[in-house]
Amino acid sequence: MKYHIKATFGTTLRILRQLSHDHRTVAMIFLVPIILLSLLRWMYDDNQMIFNLIAPALLGIFPFVIMFIITSITTLRERTGGTMERLMALPIGRLDLVLGYMLAFGLLAIIQAVLASAVLLWGLGLEIEGPAWFLLTMAVADALLGTALGVFVSAFARTEFQAVQFMPALIFPQFLLCGLILPLNQLPDILEATAYFLPLTYAVEALQTVVSNTEVTGEAWRDLFVVLCFAVGAVLLGALTLRRRTK
Repeated sequence: MKYHIKATFGTTLRILRQLSHDHRTVAMIFLVPIILLSLLRWMYDDNQMIFNLIAPALLGIFPFVIMFIITSITTLRERTGGTMERLMALPIGRLDLVLGYMLAFGLLAIIQAVLASAVLLWGLGLEIEGPAWFLLTMAVADALLGTALGVFVSAFARTEFQAVQFMPALIFPQFLLCGLILPLNQLPDILEATAYFLPLTYAVEALQTVVSNTEVTGEAWRDLFVVLCFAVGAVLLGALTLRRRTK
């Protein structure tokens, strides 16, 4: 057990060291959500009400998408480059190895979400009725969800291009059905039912409740729990699909 913990943290530190030398990736993780939210504020400079309605949901969506892309591509490089196969030759469990990746990218996801939330609340003037800490918590949960899904889908791609191709399959449908573009009760019945099987639906719903509710509702706590369950499930599936041999 001690060795597994040491190997897991060793994997985490190795990935963080590698990313520290990849300045473009670090800039994408930390700066892109802030730039996109700033652009949104500029677009609705004359309409604070619309900005207040849309921005909280996009605070969850932007980190979710960015962490999905970064994690899936970086993890795929580890697989195709043979690094992961060499690690799996050591006496370390597949779940321990996946947790090492999750700790590294999860730490970056948390920092990303905190920075984006701080800029949105105190730099861009977002006005919400609910508590700021819950907005931050949901942003972190969404970023972690994107990280977990990125680790999971990397098992099914052979190239970086194929990893990016998972966006239309997994991300775009969630964006269309999450309730941001059209309220769920206005969707066709089949699409509304489908939306409740997608984690981004619960993330957007929870973030939207912060806009108009002074207290965290029971539904918001439920949505946070569902998002975290999806993230944990993706981590477990990522461990199950981890292969010892690259092809």
